[in-house]
Amino acid sequence: MHSRRPTRQVTIGDSRVGFIRIGGGLPDRAGNPTTIAPVSVQTMTSGYTHEIDKCVAEIQKLSSAGADIVRVAVPEKKDTDALKEIIPQVNVPIVADVHFHFQRALEAVEAGVHKIRLNPGNITDRAQVVDVIQACKARKLPIRVGVNEGSIIERKDKQKRQKELGAVFGEHKHGYLLAIMIAKLEEYLDIFYEQDFHDIVISAKSMDASLVIDAYTEISKRFDHPLHLGVTHAGPKETGTIRSVVALGGMLINGIGDTIRISYANDPIYEVQDGLELLYCLGLRERIGVDLIACPTCGRIQVDLFTLIQDVRKALAAKVTVPMKVAVMGCIVNGPGEAEGADVAVFAGDRRGIIYVQGERVANVPEEEILDRLLKECLGFQELVQQGKAKLGDKKVSIVPPDPMGELGSGWEKMAAEKIHGKQQVQSQPAKLTVSRS
Repeated sequence: MHSRRPTRQVTIGDSRVGFIRIGGGLPDRAGNPTTIAPVSVQTMTSGYTHEIDKCVAEIQKLSSAGADIVRVAVPEKKDTDALKEIIPQVNVPIVADVHFHFQRALEAVEAGVHKIRLNPGNITDRAQVVDVIQACKARKLPIRVGVNEGSIIERKDKQKRQKELGAVFGEHKHGYLLAIMIAKLEEYLDIFYEQDFHDIVISAKSMDASLVIDAYTEISKRFDHPLHLGVTHAGPKETGTIRSVVALGGMLINGIGDTIRISYANDPIYEVQDGLELLYCLGLRERIGVDLIACPTCGRIQVDLFTLIQDVRKALAAKVTVPMKVAVMGCIVNGPGEAEGADVAVFAGDRRGIIYVQGERVANVPEEEILDRLLKECLGFQELVQQGKAKLGDKKVSIVPPDPMGELGSGWEKMAAEKIHGKQQVQSQPAKLTVSRS
């Protein structure tokens, strides 16, 4: 993985909700060094902002799920009026999403919002942009300048729009779109620089994953502002997950990106969960809670693995906070090997499961008892970790797989009944499982 790209650092929040830093690595305006902040996760509420109680409840739900920053829509004055009551009730920095009317931005600033998002394709009047900049500058609020594929094409001038759309759908689609995006950014940012305003975050989104990668790669070469990564209108979670992870994961691996939003046509709670999981998998955030691994489907499974995994996930998510690795494996072929390195592991055989805690075999239980016993062992191990009596990942389990015809296999009863190998009697022996520590 490449080192993170250094940028100017932006801070969002206040002393009550806390401060989230975005980017860093370049000296601040006073010449003081800054440390690159962890990549933050954002999302956006799906309900109406002016429905205050519902909006507060949704923000708190998203914050509890791990969102570092939450954005709200403010298309009407009743929405910015609502912010005055919403912001004091929540515990996470709030961004006002402003389109078309600059006055909404000014009202949001007065209401105490922590950041403004502007779209160069929608608010183009220089004087209006300057008014927003000055209001944010007075309150030391950052501004995100977001150019989206869906809003950078000219809509008011029909001839110009037709020309630009023709370019977009021409032979070199990405080349034209990149040129438009970068030109819009340069033109817009000149207004900010003229006002000596540099607390800026940049985004350049599209639904095309490859275009997103190209756009951010080029923008990262031209501007030293932190980047807000995202794939816009990515679709439902079922397809949007792949579209988003392909684009964002590739850029993050190459050190590009300082804050992310995964966008779904779905409950935004999934945006937060998947955004965090992406950062956990790339080692860009320290995991909170269980790292659950499980084997894929195959014809060797001898328990109701899919139900078990979902039950385990829900039970552990509610009760385990330390980042222990838990393995749930469905057979005795690959299960033992794939469970190696897990803090707590279970692998199943013929309607049974053997449970290990850091290499120590602690139980062999029937299928209906696996969930309760696994949860018990996870909670017990968590307590030891919290007391300093155990360390995560401290031991490596080395398991000799049991005889597939034996204790966990499907052949025990057949062997006992002499129904295999013709009439030859086979003496049954207990399955051999040994554990070594390293």
